[in-house]
Amino acid sequence: MDEFAFRPTHIAPPGGMATWAAPDPARPSARLDELLPVRLVARQGDWARVLCSNGWTAWVDARLLITLPDAPPVAGGAPARTADPRPALADAAAALERHRALLERLAAGALDLESFREQTRGLRVGLVVDGEALWVFDPVHDRWCYCDGLQLQTYAATDRVEPEPASPAPAEPASPAPAEPDDYARTRAAEP
Repeated sequence: MDEFAFRPTHIAPPGGMATWAAPDPARPSARLDELLPVRLVARQGDWARVLCSNGWTAWVDARLLITLPDAPPVAGGAPARTADPRPALADAAAALERHRALLERLAAGALDLESFREQTRGLRVGLVVDGEALWVFDPVHDRWCYCDGLQLQTYAATDRVEPEPASPAPAEPASPAPAEPDDYARTRAAEP
């Protein structure tokens, strides 16, 4: 049996959050990324000791943590027809590949830092895989989705407002819509 089964209880707030090596403001540490799933393991007043999925622990301001409403769903009944996680994984892989390609161009000197920043602005990707459990970030709806191998459903969402682009992007030719969208596409299109 797996001795370390990470089950988050909270997520870091939008914008991330500061951490400390001890419940002492004089001992700062690294920042937690925004919406990072964490597990609350100890509490001292307004301080909280959190555990990350990689086993790293830190102290944070407990007042800023966002409590998850429910534990991740457990596969127990018969599989129901739900959103397919494969399109979300394909989106994450495409975003990661785009970032990797831009990093390669930057490292090779084919792209300057300002152009790199401009071309990566708004690019957001998030993926956590822990055995059969999968958390994937959906940048279209600014939410994390959880998949237990059978279904994909919203796990945590934010009300983050995207900044307006500096200049309008050139119009791209419209591509024909697929005749029958899959469950994931229907779910993404139906949600606000």
